[in-house]
Amino acid sequence: MSTRRDPAAATLEHYSSHAESFREGTWDHDVSQNMAALLDALSARPGAAGQGPFTILDFGCGPGRDLIEFTRRGHVAVGLDGTAEFVEMARAASGCEVLHQDFLKLELPQQHFDGIFANASLFHVPSAELPRVLGQLRASLKPGGILFSSNPRGGDLEGWSGPRYGVWHSLEGWRGYLEPAGFIELRHYYRPDGLPREQQPWLASVWQKTEDPRQAG
Repeated sequence: MSTRRDPAAATLEHYSSHAESFREGTWDHDVSQNMAALLDALSARPGAAGQGPFTILDFGCGPGRDLIEFTRRGHVAVGLDGTAEFVEMARAASGCEVLHQDFLKLELPQQHFDGIFANASLFHVPSAELPRVLGQLRASLKPGGILFSSNPRGGDLEGWSGPRYGVWHSLEGWRGYLEPAGFIELRHYYRPDGLPREQQPWLASVWQKTEDPRQAG
């Protein structure tokens, strides 16, 4: 039965078997608004070195489209994906370091990244695992680091969409995970830009790593 499928394994299997068609179908997508949201937040931090260069983790980098653009803009981009075919594509296309890691089995350096670009990726993390994964991402950010996320929005429903597993977060639901994980919201918006809300299926949000409450005071 579908309820017994492993969410991570089944989702990765789907991307693995459709890697080339996924690359062809998404390579020309314009995510410049999302990239600007991350980079603007990084530049606005107190003590930030102007426009960088910043060290950025592209979490769920897929075939490497955004790694190329971050690198073109002068930043140090590191990719991460759980699909082996995407990792190979991304390395070949971008020349960047690309980590082959399952989202649920992360091994990331501590306080290493200025920013994390999680574009259409974190919604694949089951809600039961999300607090742990967010904690690992937070730990990999430098003090004051920035996390950008874009997820398909919904009513906090979770389950299968065909062969892929996902969570369709509302803004309030998403806040309910990010704030306890040690992030403060800087802004949010809906995509595609300029359309009526019912035609904006994506929720984008920008978050800053807060001081560890265990170390405060």
